[in-house]
Amino acid sequence: MTEERLSFQAEVSRLLDIVAHSLYSEKEVFLRELVSNASDACDRLRYAALTQPELSADDPNLKVRLIVDKEARTLTVADNGIGMNREDLVENLGTIARSGTAAFMRNLKENAKDGAKEGDAKKDVNLIGQFGVGFYSAFMVADRVEVLTRKAGETQGWRWLSDGKGEFTISDVADLPRGTQIRLHLREGDDEYLEEHRLSAIVRKYSDHIAIPILFGEGEDAKSLNSASALWMRSKNEITAEQYTEFYHHVGHAFDDPWLTLHWRAEGAIEYTNLLFVPSSKPFDLFDPKRAHRVKLYVKRVFITDSAEGLLPPYLRFLRGVVDSEDLPLNISREMLQHNPMLAKIRAGITRRVLSELGKKARDAEKAEEYAAFWENFGAVLKEGLYDDYEHRDDLLKLMRFRSTAGDGLVSLEEYLGRMKEGQEAIFTISGDDIETLKRSPQLEGFKAKGVEVLLLTDPVDEFWVPSVGSFQDKPFKSVTRGGADLGKIQGGEEKPAEEKASEGELTDLLALLKLTLQDAVKDVRPSERLTDSAVCLVADENDMDMHLERLLKQHKQLGMDAPAAKRILEVNPAHPLIKRLAERAKASGAATSLDDAAWLLLDQARIVEGEALPDPAAFARRLASAMEKGLA
Repeated sequence: MTEERLSFQAEVSRLLDIVAHSLYSEKEVFLRELVSNASDACDRLRYAALTQPELSADDPNLKVRLIVDKEARTLTVADNGIGMNREDLVENLGTIARSGTAAFMRNLKENAKDGAKEGDAKKDVNLIGQFGVGFYSAFMVADRVEVLTRKAGETQGWRWLSDGKGEFTISDVADLPRGTQIRLHLREGDDEYLEEHRLSAIVRKYSDHIAIPILFGEGEDAKSLNSASALWMRSKNEITAEQYTEFYHHVGHAFDDPWLTLHWRAEGAIEYTNLLFVPSSKPFDLFDPKRAHRVKLYVKRVFITDSAEGLLPPYLRFLRGVVDSEDLPLNISREMLQHNPMLAKIRAGITRRVLSELGKKARDAEKAEEYAAFWENFGAVLKEGLYDDYEHRDDLLKLMRFRSTAGDGLVSLEEYLGRMKEGQEAIFTISGDDIETLKRSPQLEGFKAKGVEVLLLTDPVDEFWVPSVGSFQDKPFKSVTRGGADLGKIQGGEEKPAEEKASEGELTDLLALLKLTLQDAVKDVRPSERLTDSAVCLVADENDMDMHLERLLKQHKQLGMDAPAAKRILEVNPAHPLIKRLAERAKASGAATSLDDAAWLLLDQARIVEGEALPDPAAFARRLASAMEKGLA
């Protein structure tokens, strides 16, 4: 046996160190890389055997084996694929970022006789990845790597050996089987990769759907570690509903059944296959601050990651499933795929398709209850797209559903517009923490009397998308807790006899007294159009921050808890008995002093109804006790 010592090409030692310690986020991906390369070699042999069947005649059943020797502390990844000769070893394993597969694809193109054959050839080898550094990931867990290989169609075998520190040796070896054996001499502390259960878990995670069997051990009784079948690559008419459901359970780590299954293949400039599921219940991490999705990205049936940033917009993070690309590169950028422009095109295509399918569900009147259940689970997440994704805003608005004062069911914006009253020029909303509290809000009284529907918004995201969107079909969104109610222009409601109000003069005196007393606590005091049953309420000025938004920002420390609250407008109901009685008292001598407590009690009452904390509870209690004492006197 002759042995030859060679050096890696320039700076390979430094690059190997990067690969071993910095390139990949988890050590276990070394097995993904080596299994992927082994599968690659089998695919290359399968293609070559189409024209040279003798290459695989002696061992036609292609497979990958994982062989463990605990005494020697070695893990071997073996395949019976195309194999390598001396030149291949020097070129492919002596050069970082050089791939035998890349050269094979290039030669295939050069040898094509014409365009048609070139296209057919590309289709036949569409599983061949373009690895550049995958092999070197072995040095993450091994201090010495040995490669034993014999190329199909040749008789001479070869041995490649290196510690990854600058040199490698190549020697000839007799009596090797066809294919490649990569033997890893594991580092201290990495004995977990000698355990069957650990290797099995890694294979299931990364390589379960590689079409070539991955076996543990040698001999005919070797245990298969993968299913060797990529479900998403099969035709839809070959897959049963039960198979889809089981795959959803596997890929989504879920126990519920999918509400919606989307399986399609995109063809054209970029080819990719998608098998995506909408769960029927909320994933536990739906509102994780990272807003990360859990869709698995494959490239040519090789698992890359389940958190590729940029594969899906954050507002579709509830999706589960697989996206398998034919065109994304399997190279050094696989950990940084969010920077690949192809990923942006895949994302756009997936987003369009998913929103289109959800739109069909939303328009299906016969299954409105199903869509309502989906909306209760994921509506708050979809709303994020209204300010995240301007391009798809119109499609998202059609998917929106809301609770409203019109009943217990959900309403779409189109349905809301169809029920608008004559003279109504805006889509009215009110924001709060829960539906029942909102329904009791005094700000709604005038709208209920007029029969004007108001959307009840209880998701925190509502405070952000509404001002971002601004309007729907030229009808602006307007909060009933902000500015003038404009109820005088709206026709409708039950005809009621006009209630007697405080006289204009008396009311003017009362408003002036309230403004004088509360001048440091409110922005203005004015008569209300919106109140019918309550005496007072607080509203925000037209250009001020909504009251619920201000509380929300303080809760999340986006505003200082000790930051002064914006002054609000106190609206009074001129027809309420209390206001009429106070208006009569306001014209009496010394009213400014005698009604001082009443003015503050009115303001505190409005604060309580609004859910705001009283700035001085002790003063409120004192005033209330005094008012009760006078009333009982």
